[in-house]
Amino acid sequence: MVNVSIARRYARALLDVSSEAGRIDAVAEQLSSFADVIAKSPELADVLHNPAYSRSQRAQVVEGVMKLIPNMETVLANTLRLLVDRNRLSYVPDIARVFRDMADARAGRVRGSVTSAATLSADSLAQLKQTLQKMTQREVILETRVDPSLLGGVSAQVGSILYDGSLRTQLEGMRHELKQH
Repeated sequence: MVNVSIARRYARALLDVSSEAGRIDAVAEQLSSFADVIAKSPELADVLHNPAYSRSQRAQVVEGVMKLIPNMETVLANTLRLLVDRNRLSYVPDIARVFRDMADARAGRVRGSVTSAATLSADSLAQLKQTLQKMTQREVILETRVDPSLLGGVSAQVGSILYDGSLRTQLEGMRHELKQH
């Protein structure tokens, strides 16, 4: 079980230092990239999490992965080195997630996802984004997915609110109403 308070503590400290440098978004992007590299490589994850490897071996691996990320922010590099020293590398995915959420909250952004039966055109996606921004009164960053089982329409989730305009949901609602009558 991952201790979220530890991830929150590191994310908050990194956010404070990043905001002083005015580099919050760059740090968020690079931290997510670092976490993605680790997540996509079971061998790297094993080296970073397995206690059989020494701290110096982990440090070498972290330094190597940091070189893969162009122009890594100094505050992030130092934070990653600190995580190696304190044997806290297993928290990197959680720190990345919490940091991104804190950075979004500070910038007045909210993340959401849109699921549609087919790929949405750029105009449709822009219009949907604009509508969601008016509804939430915040900048909305959307991730898109395609799910052919929707049949038609779209389903959008922003934060904890789900806006479901999918044909599948509408048909299920009609089916439920017909059963009651």
